[in-house]
Amino acid sequence: MQLIRKYNTAAPRYTSYPTVPYWDESIFDTDSWKQALLQSFRATNDTEGISIYIHLPYCEQLCTYCGCNKHITVNHGVEAPYIASLLKEWSLYLQLFKQRPRIREIHLGGGTPTFFSPESLHQLLSHLYLQADLLPDATLSFEGHPNNTTTAHMLTLYNLGFRRMSLGIQDFDLRVQDIINRIQPYETVERVTATAREIGYTSINYDLVYGLPLQTITSVKDTISKVMQLRPDRISFYSYAHVPWVKGVGQRRYAEEDLPKDEEKRALYELGKTMFAESGYTEIGMDHFALPHDSLYHACNQGSLHRNFMGYTDHHTSLMIGLGASSIGDSWYAYAQNEKKITTWQQLVNSGQFPVVRGHILNTEDLLLRRHIHALMCGLGTRWTPDNNDNSVVEESLQRLTELEKDGLVDIQSGNVTVTEKGRPFIRNICMAFDARLWRKLPQSQLFSNAI
Repeated sequence: MQLIRKYNTAAPRYTSYPTVPYWDESIFDTDSWKQALLQSFRATNDTEGISIYIHLPYCEQLCTYCGCNKHITVNHGVEAPYIASLLKEWSLYLQLFKQRPRIREIHLGGGTPTFFSPESLHQLLSHLYLQADLLPDATLSFEGHPNNTTTAHMLTLYNLGFRRMSLGIQDFDLRVQDIINRIQPYETVERVTATAREIGYTSINYDLVYGLPLQTITSVKDTISKVMQLRPDRISFYSYAHVPWVKGVGQRRYAEEDLPKDEEKRALYELGKTMFAESGYTEIGMDHFALPHDSLYHACNQGSLHRNFMGYTDHHTSLMIGLGASSIGDSWYAYAQNEKKITTWQQLVNSGQFPVVRGHILNTEDLLLRRHIHALMCGLGTRWTPDNNDNSVVEESLQRLTELEKDGLVDIQSGNVTVTEKGRPFIRNICMAFDARLWRKLPQSQLFSNAI
């Protein structure tokens, strides 16, 4: 508990480096983004293929804990024009590439992708496939709300090549479900999971969140016990981020005193980690757990685990295209985020413009540090060649790791940093040592609390 207090500071999740708040937008424009896209596409399309993230932002009701970019509506008339704009945006990339993309990965995120009818999803994906080659081992996945993920949804997507499904469970306790405005009975989740397996889905993920209002050790233990009965292939166990000044009315439904804090919150995570291990799950990277047959487990063991704005994936692709309002694309050399407001995004796309409104071009130092942070997040270690021209920035990072090494969180040898088992819960703090842009912006006292 002393280490938890010592390193208790807000830290990025490092789905990118630099992280979004530290992007340098002064040197970014649409033309530079296109150049970075082409550089990556030409170098990797034939060997790696590309990934596509499609943001489907609509939800019928507001879940108060949610930090995603979403639009609340019960008007399903929004589906057709949104799908049409997505396909127009895809055509902008096709015109730029002038060659058929080879699709390695697609993920439908939200919002609630299953807000869209099976017919709308079929129209979107079948048209997307027309001018691209879907690789035989492509990984296709979607997020679903248990309450509106129908058999028709699952059959439609399965017939389009999808084999992975992620269900937002969060918590089974009725008091917690009520305060976060997400009522979904255990029986509903059980039925959707069973149907998916009967259809042939080979990887089912459950999203769980710890630190939610009114959660207790007893309630989380009961939730995880129920999850273990259904035995999803993988589990994402996320920490709730309470930022009502950013997310507004939803997170203002409850007060600070409703939330488990510090040691109490950490105890919820440790409970989950222990229960998952006892049930045969292996911890993967940060916040993820998988059974031995799952592809995420194999990617971790084989050293091919990858991390980007979609989270952990079992394929490495240098190029990820983000389609839809607020989506982020990644060419490895640059990031770009789309306009967040749906109507403005549609206006830009429908007028033939790339709808990116912010981004970052990675310089040589960024690329070096990105590699180290990526290695730590995916493989719990990183290495370098001593006495090369990267020495100064690495030395700065090692100096910041001194206190963490004293506390047994990392092992530093010549040319290597390895995260210890004791250090796994502090992986974000460890990665922060390599986050040069963050250190240059903030005083030390705000970074590692009492650590440095």
